[in-house]
Amino acid sequence: MSTPDPSTTAVPTGDAEEVAALRSRLDSLLPAAIEDLKDLVRIPSIAFAGYDREPVRRSAEAVAALLREAGMAEVVIESVEDGSPAVIGRTPAADGRPTVMLYAHHDVQPTGDVEDWTSAPFDPVERDGRLYGRGAADDKAGVMAHVTALRLVGEELAADGIGVTVFVEGEEEAGSPTFRPFIETHRDRLAADLIIVADSANWAVGTPALTTSLRGVVDLVVEVRALDHAVHSGLFGGPVLDALTQLSRLLATLHDEHGEVAVEGLLRAEDPTVEMEESDYRRDAGVVEGLDLSGRGSLTSRLWTRPALSVIGIDAPAVRDASNTLVPVSRAKVSLRIPPGEDPATAMEALVTHLERHAPTTAEVTVQRGEQGKPYQARHEAPAMDLARGAFARAWGVPAVDTGLGGSIPFIADLLEVFPRAEVLVTGVEDPESRAHGVDESLHLEEFAKVCLAEALLLRGAGALDRSRA
Repeated sequence: MSTPDPSTTAVPTGDAEEVAALRSRLDSLLPAAIEDLKDLVRIPSIAFAGYDREPVRRSAEAVAALLREAGMAEVVIESVEDGSPAVIGRTPAADGRPTVMLYAHHDVQPTGDVEDWTSAPFDPVERDGRLYGRGAADDKAGVMAHVTALRLVGEELAADGIGVTVFVEGEEEAGSPTFRPFIETHRDRLAADLIIVADSANWAVGTPALTTSLRGVVDLVVEVRALDHAVHSGLFGGPVLDALTQLSRLLATLHDEHGEVAVEGLLRAEDPTVEMEESDYRRDAGVVEGLDLSGRGSLTSRLWTRPALSVIGIDAPAVRDASNTLVPVSRAKVSLRIPPGEDPATAMEALVTHLERHAPTTAEVTVQRGEQGKPYQARHEAPAMDLARGAFARAWGVPAVDTGLGGSIPFIADLLEVFPRAEVLVTGVEDPESRAHGVDESLHLEEFAKVCLAEALLLRGAGALDRSRA
């Protein structure tokens, strides 16, 4: 990927000698940190409905133990009604000193078909400088980045009076359904001046990124019913189109002939000022060789500042089980990513309206609304942003790139609403080859070391920030 010149001046976060000393201490801590990360990956902490909840509890207990070992003064496991266990670790600030909240999540995505993995998803394996396993990057690496940074500079922060709160959620991959009531219930414990969310991606291996925008998300399930029950396709096919065919025709209306989202009324944000190499995108996304890309405009605009719509699941007979019958009913889950500035409720109504307008008269179409997550747009110029740029530049040796992210972290809007005076930084533990949510998810271990160093530098520099406690 191409790297633009930095446009801002980074705040110093320690001279070269101090950084070298910290890096040397980190080198001695990394082997244990990686082994601890492997132990976390071995716990199949999937918080989705229908999965065993015991591993999620076990994962929370493992995180709590790590935070206690890292020297946090208070560590508790909490949940609200119907919620998964989250971990809160606190070392309170001295009077008049700032508090930094470090966020990550210990739950993970389902694995999909384990046969598609090169190695078992919950049996972490190192290959060619990367650690493979579900959650190795997203986001148990974020958990361990926080733990490792505290092992590095925790005592120094306590001596300086800087408060640190670590908040490790247990249901982010399931949509954070109880996130808002949780942070409202535990507002006093979680209040902070600076919030660091370690759940994003860097620009490339060797180049850090500061995520300044995130798309939001809305999703729904659309059902098409053509018959009361399945019937023989030979005897009854012709006057009736099966539900799966009709669903396919309806879904095809969601994009135009160029692959652009065809839903009216959706917002487009301003195009980014940076661009990535198409060859890098094709490689990282796994685009089949020889195929055209969809949509128009720059790649970064298509990824960060324009809506993107995907069909992420269909209920229909599997090919191996298919019989010669007309499918009576079929369902699809549709996910729409929305750019900064878009209102999720408005986007949801636009999507529902489109489906209703294009519904065939030959079938019943119903829509079940799902998740609504807000997008995020950071202030490009802020003291914490400059502090982060300085820390990243020292840890990586190159300037950070201000980027958007096509993915969504809807709870950031909740954090800003509950703690309106806090600054939020979204940092990355992943790289474009991490395959978060996918098969063979992995973490680049050299990049992980830089993430830990950068966070330690950030925490050391937080004392210089003006205190504006939420």
